[in-house]
Order: sequence, then structure tokens, then C-alpha cells
Amino acid sequence: MSIPPYPLAWPDGLPRATTTTAGQFKATLTAAQKNVEDELRRFGNDTTKRVSDVVMTTNMAGLGPMPKDKGVAVWFNWDGAQRVFAVDRYATIAANLQAISLIINAHRTVMRHGGLNIVRQTFRGFTALPAPEHFTTVLSILPGATDAQIKEAYRREAKNAGGDEQKLLTINLARDAALADRNS
Repeated sequence: MSIPPYPLAWPDGLPRATTTTAGQFKATLTAAQKNVEDELRRFGNDTTKRVSDVVMTTNMAGLGPMPKDKGVAVWFNWDGAQRVFAVDRYATIAANLQAISLIINAHRTVMRHGGLNIVRQTFRGFTALPAPEHFTTVLSILPGATDAQIKEAYRREAKNAGGDEQKLLTINLARDAALADRNS
């Protein structure tokens, strides 16, 4: 899996939350990460299908400042396919991770009561599409680029797209994301 932990690799087609809530979770960031890892390990044991290549992606770069976007996506391989759980409805990264650990636990309950075929049915919706390319990659810019640099990169890449509608859509989305990130 070539998904880095930073920046957040949100799955294509999954809408983002428009509001957040505090939630009632008491887990710290470290504890929530461990809970996700433990639940994935247990899920693999319960289903007898190994979970591998786990990557938790966020917009938090190492020990840097807490980002405005608290979304989390946990990517992993299970039963021959890449899967993803993504949550951004809570006000902290720890709360969103804890929610993912509870979602995985709920699938373990489905396994105990419904069996592997029922779990496979529920997981069809979690089969991950490829993670979108980060705007810095699409536009060939460095993080922290100025508005002028972003617009220049956009013009260059749009010109190089040669009228390909899909490439132009990707470039337009990258420009919008870069400008939104710059202004956040």
C-alpha cells in the first residue's frame, strides 16, 4: 500500500461531514490508535482473514500543531482487497479514531452472529477506491505554496492536460484544495 500517514487520504466518493460534534470518548490519541490496531488484529483473528498494511492517515504531521481538519481514514488490506474506514464527524482526531475502533468492533459482532459471508456483504461498501493524489503532487508544488504559485501551477498543468476531461477535473479539484488549504 502506498498511502502515507500524512496528509489525510480521504476515500474518493465519501462525503465529508459538514458539522462536527465533541463526542463522549475519553481515549487519548495514543490510546485510540492502539484501540484501532487491537480491534483490527481481533477482527482478523475472528474472521481468520489476515489484516495487513494498516495505515492511519490524518492531516497531523508528526508532533506538529493540531490541524483544523480532524478527519481520519484507516486503510488496510483484508480478504484480498484494500479497505478503508473514514470518520470526520468528531471534533478531535482521537475521537474519530476511537469511533473507527468501535465500528471495527461492531463488525466483529456481526462476525460472531452472522458469520463471514454476512461480514463480506457488509464490507462491500468499504472496498477502497484508490486514494486521491494530494494537491501538491497533482500541481507539482511544495506545501505552503503561495496563491500565485498555486495559480501558475494550475495553468501549467491545465495546459499540459491536452483537453483530457478527467485530468482537468483532477487539476481543478487540486487547485481548489490547495487554495482552501492555503486559506485555512
